[in-house]
Amino acid sequence: MKISGLEKMSLVDYDGLVAATVFTAGCNFKCGFCHNSPLVLSWENLPAIPEDDILSYLVKRKGVLDGLCISGGEPTLQKDLPLFCEKVKALGYKIKLDTNGTNPEIIKSLNENGLCDYFAMDIKNDLTGYASIIGFDKFDTSKVEKSVEYFLSGKADYEFRTTLIKEHHKQENIVRIGKWIKGANKYFLQKFKDSDSCISSGLNEVSIDDATEFKDILSNYIERVYLRGY
Repeated sequence: MKISGLEKMSLVDYDGLVAATVFTAGCNFKCGFCHNSPLVLSWENLPAIPEDDILSYLVKRKGVLDGLCISGGEPTLQKDLPLFCEKVKALGYKIKLDTNGTNPEIIKSLNENGLCDYFAMDIKNDLTGYASIIGFDKFDTSKVEKSVEYFLSGKADYEFRTTLIKEHHKQENIVRIGKWIKGANKYFLQKFKDSDSCISSGLNEVSIDDATEFKDILSNYIERVYLRGY
């Protein structure tokens, strides 16, 4: 795997666990609100952290860390992801995978082979609004829909999450998302925070009042809806 970042300890990346987080290079989306723009736009030029260095760190931190979060970029683009997960699991760690859901077969394989304990899948927008928020003119959402269908089947431990962007998320989008992922296990509405590392400039956060209204709307479709970062 090409790993281009390591957060040695986090209390927020893997809910309920003390975890390290690795960031893989490369992504098939170009979301304007993404804070990891180098991992998306110029990942080929980034130095890689050897896997052995990551594994050695995890060995040293056993008893302090409980889990590893694998984020990106988009981790499922990495061909060696299953093998890396095997090595981490062999050390006794729980694994959380952050994904945009575009590789449903890999998600299914990781889950059914016991290589991932928890998944966090981004719901970028309702299906009609997906292309614009991920930086494309057109986008075939079929694989994303397949991943959502898999998670809704209850075969994996997961959460859905959406980073709320004022320019992209209106009440009608939220209603359509609710209908799409109706019956989901857990759904987080995340506060957007602008920074110089974002892919696009000029995007704005959704206010706490609007986010709360969105939460109330979604509660008609999903039992557990939370605000994160507000």
